[in-house]
Amino acid sequence: MTPVLVTGLPRSGTSWTGKMLSAGGELVYVNEPLNPQHPPGRCPGVLNAQVTHRFQYICPDNDETWLPAFADTVALRYRFLAELRRNRSPYDLARMARYGTAFTLGRLTGRRALLDDPFALFSAGWFAERLGCRVVILLRDPVSFVGSWQRLGWTIYFHELLEQPLLVRDHPHLEELRPLVGCQDRLAKAVALWRAARTVAADLAARHPGILLARYEDLAADPARGFRRLYDWSGLTWSVRAEERISRACTAAATGAGGFAWSGLSRTAYRPMDSRRALVTAAGRLTPEEIHRVRELASR
Repeated sequence: MTPVLVTGLPRSGTSWTGKMLSAGGELVYVNEPLNPQHPPGRCPGVLNAQVTHRFQYICPDNDETWLPAFADTVALRYRFLAELRRNRSPYDLARMARYGTAFTLGRLTGRRALLDDPFALFSAGWFAERLGCRVVILLRDPVSFVGSWQRLGWTIYFHELLEQPLLVRDHPHLEELRPLVGCQDRLAKAVALWRAARTVAADLAARHPGILLARYEDLAADPARGFRRLYDWSGLTWSVRAEERISRACTAAATGAGGFAWSGLSRTAYRPMDSRRALVTAAGRLTPEEIHRVRELASR
């Protein structure tokens, strides 16, 4: 069965998109197996391989470990013993019970795996070719993206990209990021990451027929139309159930409806929202001067 990968930079809407694709009940949602922090990463029950970098790069030249590990993940084979050897806290055991049950029931009932992982962005071609994933890459407007990162106080450490020789070999334009190593200008670094990701996404989509680009703003403005397109692309059934659940979840703040959400044991997943209103509020996180600077840097 064909697995689905939803990727894009962190804060580009991957968790939201993944949960909306799961609304029809045909997928098992798997949250960020390539996240180098625990949780949600470093859980060998989900992915029995050692993640060492943010945006870990995987390609045919280094996939001896990654291919069998991800083959288990997309086949929904949970590695209980591997998980117990590493993680034994009450939280870890609860998460193991949740994921182990979801994997087992999903496999027995013929459901497919959906990987929600922004850290898989640069490796999306490998997921499409070696695992046969239908890949959706989320692109977000640079002002909204940078505003979200600024609000959370996030930054990017470019050495984690540049110290991966195979990544730089296959995406040589990433060398343009080298002058920003050690830079303290978080806004400039976020825009540089956005530009690099936009270039990589366009290149991957041009070379791999199994990769589709989708704009976060288009999905948020018209969820029913946008997600119906993604359902068709992913080979999912656009059912009355899926449409109703997506409608509730994407108008939650406006209607007071609870929608549906990933409950517990995931610290990065989507929460119900008014998706159209979110488009308006996102730009308010930056000053007019910062917005002008982001637009200027993004257009270079």
